[in-house]
Amino acid sequence: MHIRGLLALLSAAAVLAGCAGAPPVTEVEPDPAPVVRTPPGEAAKPAPPPAARRGGGYYLDDGPGDNAPDAATLAAIPDAVPRDEPLHRFANRPYSALGMQFVPMTEAKPFRQRGRGSWYGRKFHGQKTSSGEVYDMYAMTAAHATLPIPSYARVTHLASGRSVVVRVNDRGPFKPGRVIDLSWTAAAKLGYVNDGSAEVEVEAVFAEGSPGDLLARRAAGRPEVQRAPPVERAAEADVIAALSTEAAPAAADTGHWLQLGAFAGLDNAQALSRRVVDGLVELADRVRVNSDGSRHRVQAGPFASREAAESAARLLRDRLGLDALLIAR
Repeated sequence: MHIRGLLALLSAAAVLAGCAGAPPVTEVEPDPAPVVRTPPGEAAKPAPPPAARRGGGYYLDDGPGDNAPDAATLAAIPDAVPRDEPLHRFANRPYSALGMQFVPMTEAKPFRQRGRGSWYGRKFHGQKTSSGEVYDMYAMTAAHATLPIPSYARVTHLASGRSVVVRVNDRGPFKPGRVIDLSWTAAAKLGYVNDGSAEVEVEAVFAEGSPGDLLARRAAGRPEVQRAPPVERAAEADVIAALSTEAAPAAADTGHWLQLGAFAGLDNAQALSRRVVDGLVELADRVRVNSDGSRHRVQAGPFASREAAESAARLLRDRLGLDALLIAR
């Protein structure tokens, strides 16, 4: 036999022998190339080639970054607080992505959805979102294919029961079965960063007293809360003097209250309470956290009159930039 043919036979035999003793190989579905998020209506840029992955469920050039907050700092980051904001002028138009058509919602109404939640990190940190805002992986934000921009959603990790509230300011994810892309921080607080994705429930939430909140309350059969109408500004010294001399109602829970925020996590509620007490000592003895199941509300009161409560609301807005809801009991 020709020497080259003999060498070929020996080489083939060696390969067969090696394959016989090799362990089985499990095929893993390759991850798609990352989608470059662009505001609807703008020309999409070509996607970069997929990067190598490392342990922890993210791309080599993705992940938490070198200055990621530690566990204690992460736990103290508060949820996004729903506000009644105007819709973005361009980000809610129908658009297409990866051959799919999407029609975003353009009104505030109840919404609930289940599926896989994923996250995105430093690979997109500092880039513009669909709203035009710069993506901050350490903020409590998210990308959703059809929820209004901006809007707010409560995302619950179904396996653990943990939940966070995020502000939707971006579009995505576009992989089948994925329903929301959380910021790194939001996913870390839910506990699925290392897994890459998890089964979640997404529910639209609204600023209390807003049109969307009224619709959601009616649909759920809950009592309605209305916003206090705007009041004229007053001299701060006069407001402080009025609060210091006002007598509280006879019953501890009756009178007028101001609600400053509602949170799924007790730590977030307590953080806001401390912020109010530190920044507005005039209300220090009136601020409390009222917990009802999984909801924790930061409230100030009671005030004997509506006028006193409105005066306190002005102080909160002027000193701390907080909008309060007036609740009468």
